[in-house]
Order: sequence, then C-alpha cells, then structure tokens
Amino acid sequence: MADPPGCCSTCATCLLCPYSCQWITAKKKRKGLRTTKYDCSWFLFLFCVFLFTLVWLYFAIIILNDFHNFNEFIFRQRKLWLDWSLVLLIATAVLISYSSVLLVLALCLQLCGQPLKLHWVHKILLILTALVVAAAFTGLGIKWAEEWKSARISLQATGPFLHIGAVGGMTLLAWPLASFIYRTHNTGLRVFVLFVYCAAMIALYLAPLGITSPCIMEENQLPPKPALVGHRGAPMLAPENTLMSLHKAVDCDVQVFETDVMVSADGVPFLMHDEELTRTTNVQAVFPERAALNSTAFNWTDLQQLDAGSWFLERRPFPTVQSLSPADRQEAAEQRIPSLEQALEAAKHSNISIMFDLRPENHSDYQNFVNVTLGVILQSGIPLQQVLWLPDGFREDVKQQAPGVQHVYGRKRVENEKEPVLHVNLPYQDMSSEEIRQYRQDNISVNLYVVNQPWLFSVLWCSGVSSVTTNACQVLKEMKHPIWLLPSSTYFMIWIVVDSVSFLIIIWAFVLMK
Repeated sequence: MADPPGCCSTCATCLLCPYSCQWITAKKKRKGLRTTKYDCSWFLFLFCVFLFTLVWLYFAIIILNDFHNFNEFIFRQRKLWLDWSLVLLIATAVLISYSSVLLVLALCLQLCGQPLKLHWVHKILLILTALVVAAAFTGLGIKWAEEWKSARISLQATGPFLHIGAVGGMTLLAWPLASFIYRTHNTGLRVFVLFVYCAAMIALYLAPLGITSPCIMEENQLPPKPALVGHRGAPMLAPENTLMSLHKAVDCDVQVFETDVMVSADGVPFLMHDEELTRTTNVQAVFPERAALNSTAFNWTDLQQLDAGSWFLERRPFPTVQSLSPADRQEAAEQRIPSLEQALEAAKHSNISIMFDLRPENHSDYQNFVNVTLGVILQSGIPLQQVLWLPDGFREDVKQQAPGVQHVYGRKRVENEKEPVLHVNLPYQDMSSEEIRQYRQDNISVNLYVVNQPWLFSVLWCSGVSSVTTNACQVLKEMKHPIWLLPSSTYFMIWIVVDSVSFLIIIWAFVLMK
C-alpha cells in the first residue's frame, strides 16, 4: 500500500499516538508501520462496534419512557432504590464516546495517509465494549422484551430524521473512503469496498419508501389532542396515590385520576399500588416485624399511622423532586395513605373522573373487596359516570349493582361481543396506529399507558388515541402541537433534496481526493 504523507508531521504524530500508542517523529521512518489487511480488519471491527454502540444509545434513550417501572422492579427484588437510568446513560455515554473517538482518529489517520496500527489495549477494550453492549441487548430481550415494540414505535417518530442523519454520516465517509481507494493497490479490495459503500448509499437513498409515520399528514387532518390521565396522580410532583398527587394532577388539567385500590383487614378501601408498603411508606420504622406483610393485612388504624410522603423527598423517584417549592415539600412530608372515600370526595369536588384497579386479584376474599368498594362508591355521591371500572373480576355483579359505572377493558375487542366494548385501557406497545384509527372510527375510546416522553405522545396524538396515562402530566399539558408534523409533499421534497445533495457531495469528494 502506498504511504504518501497527507498532512504535517506534527498532526500525524498527534493522531497516531493515541490510536497506536506510538510516538512517530520526523526522523523516525515509518517502515514496518504500513496498514495491513489485519489492520483493516480491526478498523472494520471498530466501525461495527461504533454502530453497535450507537444503536444501543438509541435504545437507551427510547426506554427512558418506561425506566421508572424498572426502578420499581429492582426495589421490589432488592429493596434498593436508585435511579438506574442515570447509570444506564453514563455507561452508554462512556462506551459511545470511546468508540467514537477511536473511529474519528482512524478516519483522520486514513486521510493523512498514516498507518492504522490499533494498539492491543484498544483491541481488548473494543472487544469488552462489544460484549457489554451484547449483554445489554440480551438482558433487554429476556427481561424487558416489550421494549422491542417500543423501539419499533419510536421509528415512527424518528424515522425521517434517522434517514437524514444516516445519509449525512455515510456522505462524510466519502472522504476517507476515497483516500483509501486511491491509495490501495489491491484491485479486488478496492472494488469490494466501493461496491459495499454504493449498495449502502442506494439502500439509504431509497429508505423513505419503507418509512411510515402517522405524523406525515396535513395539518387539517390532525386529530384532537389526547386527554391526560394522571398515573397515580402526578407522581413527578407529589407522592403517588396521595391526595396531594390528585390535586397536582387536577392542576395539570388531567381528566382522569388513575389509581390502585386495596381493602384493609377491617374493610376500608384505600389507595396503594404495591402489595407491600415498604416502597411508599415508613412501615419498616413503624411496624418493622410486619413490614413484609401484604398491604391488606393491616387495618385502617394501622395504615393511618404511616407516613406516605417522606419517602418521595428522600428517594427522589423523579428528577423533578429537586425543583419542588418549600411549601410543596412540606405538604409532601405530611401526606398519609388516603381512603377511597377521601379520593372520591376529592374527585367529585374537582369534577374529574377516577379510574382504578382493585388489588390483589388473586385474593381469596376478592368478591368481598368488590362489594365493599362498590358500597363506598355508591355512598360517596359521586356521579357514577365519573367512575371508570377496570377490574375484570365479578364485572357482571358490578353492572347490576351500579349500572351507571363506565367499564374499561384491559383487552382488545373480540368478535361476537355480548355487549359492545366502549373503553379499552392497554399498554401503548399493544396497539398499532392502524388499530387506533379503526377504534376511533368505531367510537371506541382508547387509553394507552404509560406515556411520558413528548416523542411518544406526539406519535399517539397523530394516530388519534383518545387519552394517555402519564407520569409527566406537567410536561404533556404544555404541548400544544405534536413535536413535528409534515405534509407528505413536504417530506417527499426533503427526501429528494437530501439524497441529491448527498450524491453531489460524494462525487465531489472522490474527484477532490483524486
């Protein structure tokens, strides 16, 4: 391979030192430091590791929407609370930064006509990087498989921009690629590399043919903004499933307060999500010997002794806790476990609906839980149309005792339904844009959960979903429009312009480098 210098000796030395860990001076000849096929294979491996890590970075950003669920899962398993999203992002940033720096150094060395002698330390670290990312993807597939569906949905929001970014990145590769092709004397290798590059560029130029997004539409076709359902209230602004959380949700203009109901040992329905009280109360300090018991094993007098707010300030489940005002901090510290009766009274006073699950579904006394809960609802005086009933158990009894209650189903409709399904409540991964549109045409209300990120809210908005359950009501409240909305004609024009400019730049790069 020819080895003409392409830049000054000082620049070449500065590039070669961190990449090869060898200091080359003007007096020292570069004999024995030519780029070999072995070195080229390591450069190809470096490029693949960079792409692999870049894809993981994309996944890491996407799964942030659901990461609070992962934090809760770890707490239930290990009784350790930590915002693992920070660990994920820091580790991912380190890996992508390392592979990016090495790749940039390699490309600059190629442009300068310098040998690509990757040091053995970098080789080991690259192998470790690939193994770490592979382990992360494997763990994601085993323990959190639904996030693959989230990634597919995310492409509806990012597809057009990923296309532009990919075309831009591959276009920039034209300079070092042209340098490599003109310097190498191996005709077979030259033809192979050029063929692969051209095939990749053609695929990228035609990629928009396979890109679909509900947000590629005319402005006048945009459906109404989805209503907001507060997931356990407003858990980013107040302790979840408390009256403060309900009131904060009302301030965010939510139309429904979503919560979870359990029944105490003495028959009082109260708000609580977890089967144990350890995550959201100080039960370990008040009743240390009973802390591991099911929430339903405590009577109402015991539950009223528990602090249901200080954990929120101590563990900071969301970054927004740091920005709370002193008054909000004081109010949060004073929160107690509310009864269903108190929550219904607050919902009635605020004129919002309440939707809840009744837990635990496998309890031996579940039918009594249903009857007790219905009794509280009927005695509260809240208009029954403001009550959205989620539990499937003994649903027919509920319809008979409280015919005005709205029934929400946690499944898709099926053929030959005895009664029409008017409301469904599903994970956002379980419904496609086409299904959402069809349900909307059939006047079926679709609520999807849990939607926290603006990009996801935008995709579902464009799809026509009726409402979303969210932790971030204060963020989604401020959105007056989807993040982006493009008429198909405008997107077509952008596609043609980007591909044309890229093609001209690539031709110019090859002519210039020659």
